[in-house]
Amino acid sequence: MNNQSKLENMELVPLNNQKKVKSQEAVNTNSQRKLKKAGLFALFVGPAFLAFTIIVLIPFFTGVYYAFTDWNGVTGNIHWVGFDNFKYLFTEDKQFQKSFWITTKYTVVAIILTNIVGFGLALLVTQMLKTRNMLRTVFFLPNLIGGLLLGFVWQFIFVKGFASVGQLTGISLFELPWLGDAKTAFWGIVIVSVWQGAGYIMLIYTAALQNVPQELIEAAKIDGANRWQILRHITMPMVAPAVTVCLFLTISWSFKIFDVNLSLTNGGPFKSTEMLALNIYTEAFVNNRYGLGEAKALIFFIVVAAITTIQVMYTKKKEVES
Repeated sequence: MNNQSKLENMELVPLNNQKKVKSQEAVNTNSQRKLKKAGLFALFVGPAFLAFTIIVLIPFFTGVYYAFTDWNGVTGNIHWVGFDNFKYLFTEDKQFQKSFWITTKYTVVAIILTNIVGFGLALLVTQMLKTRNMLRTVFFLPNLIGGLLLGFVWQFIFVKGFASVGQLTGISLFELPWLGDAKTAFWGIVIVSVWQGAGYIMLIYTAALQNVPQELIEAAKIDGANRWQILRHITMPMVAPAVTVCLFLTISWSFKIFDVNLSLTNGGPFKSTEMLALNIYTEAFVNNRYGLGEAKALIFFIVVAAITTIQVMYTKKKEVES
């Protein structure tokens, strides 16, 4: 019996060794797969992340540091001033507060009008029209023109074109000093911005409208629903994800408006249309108070990030409820 048990033990030892070898090979294979995946991930994502770090992250955190200094953007003399810049902005810098209010008012108006016009254009080009493809091109074309060029073109239209039309027709609307008065200059910026951005918003709404099941619309028509009821109770809930995206884009565009503001009015007359982005640019690069400009930019970033985050969370919640 002893010899037999010894033989059995001798047979079991190689089997155990084989199992250990196989399990070790499996571990090595899994490790190699993980390393391969990590290598491929680093190969594809690494260059993009490196570029993002150099172009975005490093300048952002550097700017946060400068927001607490009195650097003029030119010399190497940098002094830490703490929260003095922020105290100055909220207590003494009346133009910054005025620009903040103008930008907020402009943002509300531009968001509403751009989305209404964009959605209306989307409804138009999704109808069975022979010219719908041409209309899509025409409506989207202003978005391809740069903001600076667009501002100068519309500056000529407001100053020369409208004046000529007003003289010929006698219509008081065309005879207004569009860029020479604070109220009309504000609406001039709104008109140009809506004209430029509505085409892009139209494309997003068009894609959403084309995904609305026609069976639901046909069933609603059979049940006696009119166009308004179909739009309100079927179309709008179905395009809610597109509304979320369009609101996010228009909020971001409106708060960050710069090129149209610079080329159309340059903040005039008498800084009555100076938006926040232009105010920050003027403070940092014209007045050579870079630290103060960075403080404004940091406040601007926090406000825009907070508003867009709240907007996305709220509209996403509405999507689920609908």
